Amino acid sequence: MDAIWLDGAEWLAVLRIGLGLWWLESWRHKDKKAWFERGTGIAWAADVAAEHRWTAVRSGFDVMVAPRPRTMAYIVVYAELAVGLGLVAGLLTPVALVGGLLLNVLYFTLMIHDWAEQGQNAMMALISVVALFAMSWQVWSLDDAIGWFR
Repeated sequence: MDAIWLDGAEWLAVLRIGLGLWWLESWRHKDKKAWFERGTGIAWAADVAAEHRWTAVRSGFDVMVAPRPRTMAYIVVYAELAVGLGLVAGLLTPVALVGGLLLNVLYFTLMIHDWAEQGQNAMMALISVVALFAMSWQVWSLDDAIGWFR
């Protein structure tokens, strides 16, 4: 593979790190006090789920999220942080990529009617798939330094 400035594996690492920075920005801009103390993030998601056209989304939200809003708020917020840190540092990179992909699929499914968010979720999911199957942790990662996932 020919590439300019960096080699192919290094460009994939740039893509992985960029995706990680995107997740970190998603975590950074959240109002944690509102999410944890007032439950605003999960309350917003509950409103979206209640109006969702797919019964599976409505009932799934009612079974999994609604009974434990505080726990779910912590899971969502800290999952974004963990995915971002994992991708930037290249630590447990395949786990971070799959975790991020699952978050994007969940966000995409919940917000199926919000086209402003769909482009972001689709692009982040695409980058996750490319970075996963191209094994983007082969350079510039703690996984490579430790010798994991070779």
